[in-house]
Amino acid sequence: MKPVNFDYVRPRDVEGALRFIANDERAVKIMAGGQSLGPMLNMRLVQPDLIVDITGIEELRQVEEKNDTVVFGACITHADIEDGRAPDVTRGALRTVARGIAYRAVRNRGTIGGSITHADPSADWISILAALGATVTLRGPEGSRSIPIENYIMGALEADLRPGEMLVSVTVPRLSAAARWGYYKSCRKTGEFAHAIGAFLIDPERDVCRAVFGATESRPIVVADARRLLGDSSAPSAGFDSRLADELVEAGGMADPIDRQIHVAALRRAVEQAGAA
Repeated sequence: MKPVNFDYVRPRDVEGALRFIANDERAVKIMAGGQSLGPMLNMRLVQPDLIVDITGIEELRQVEEKNDTVVFGACITHADIEDGRAPDVTRGALRTVARGIAYRAVRNRGTIGGSITHADPSADWISILAALGATVTLRGPEGSRSIPIENYIMGALEADLRPGEMLVSVTVPRLSAAARWGYYKSCRKTGEFAHAIGAFLIDPERDVCRAVFGATESRPIVVADARRLLGDSSAPSAGFDSRLADELVEAGGMADPIDRQIHVAALRRAVEQAGAA
């Protein structure tokens, strides 16, 4: 099967892209890497009148490193991060996660902004960036706004995009030298969608301890203060409270006990990784 006929434009700047997507008389889809949109077009799951290809916009391919953060343009690819062309201020977390996304051909084309906006609950970036406390910046007719990534993801394949808006950048906090992180995903084989994801960060110098249950049926379950999961032990994994973790997952909407058990195990392994770092 092939896509329905559509018009195609490749604007040179964000303002040009916004002018095209502001036309509410046509069904418009933005294309970044196209690794999710391409198959959906071929299967006719989406049938746009217009494709706006943003890969030619230089602003969206920029990276700005600051004292406390790094700002990735929406069209930075997974391979840019994996290969070190984009700086990693997370003590290896971003680079490690990028290396485990799908296959190299996908990583060469897939983009961080496209992956986030596609809002697949099994996507790696959603979970690790939520654990790191990242924010996204959106631009539209009413100007720019920045929101935490866990608030941007509203549900499966549903992002908080207002009419005429597009994601332009992702801001990731710089971790301190004492920070430790862990990331674990349950897959049957390499490149397959994750069945469960656990992501964990502890950064005592910044007083941050976050945990994420990812690859749920909807938005990630974020524990903004995960110290209560660790008990009184100085080692993160030694006092991990599986019962409390199960209660948090259930409160997040996961009813099936087997699914909860898999997600709790994934987070426990992420915490163990952080403890071994």
